[in-house]
Amino acid sequence: MPKVVDPAARRQAVAEAVFRVIQRDGIARASLRNVATEAGLAIGSIRHYFRSHDELMGFALHALSENVRTRVLRHAEDLLAVDSGVDRRALTVELLAELLPLDERRRRESVVWLAFLTEARTEPRLRRYTHELHETQRALVRRVLLEARRLNRIADWLDIGLETERLCALLDGLTVTATLQPELTDRETTLAVLRRHVETLAATGAYE
Repeated sequence: MPKVVDPAARRQAVAEAVFRVIQRDGIARASLRNVATEAGLAIGSIRHYFRSHDELMGFALHALSENVRTRVLRHAEDLLAVDSGVDRRALTVELLAELLPLDERRRRESVVWLAFLTEARTEPRLRRYTHELHETQRALVRRVLLEARRLNRIADWLDIGLETERLCALLDGLTVTATLQPELTDRETTLAVLRRHVETLAATGAYE
């Protein structure tokens, strides 16, 4: 009796293989053949789910975006559910830290993101996918700030659009440095910088 294959699970497994190849060998080595080998599949099996290399790369980057978004939204639900006796500021830092390379999983995501971002500079076909990840990050950060305003924990005069860009710039900078030069920015320093930024928002009445 033929083995039943879950197409969604198989696609996700292939995306994970793409991530491993990019992390280990770089995006230039993430060919259909190399990804198939990494996933333990025949190249024909890869072509059954993805019509082209571009489609595979687009799916992988979308999967990366969804992985991050799911984790952040889980933290957001926890943050919204807490009562006044819980340290909301600490929960906010935990939420935003999901976007930083603080463990092996998030470090791999950062490596893959930076690889795609660099490749997209000269490969226009990838730009819409990197733009999607860019917009996902900003939508998540903006949601955090808007919720803080709704709960009267952030000053009404703050420009949410500007604060979103300011916080995303901080997260992007920490990600680049911690990913490419981890010996210069370790986990403790990265978290300390993020906490200090959240404290500057708290000074206006946020997360207290």
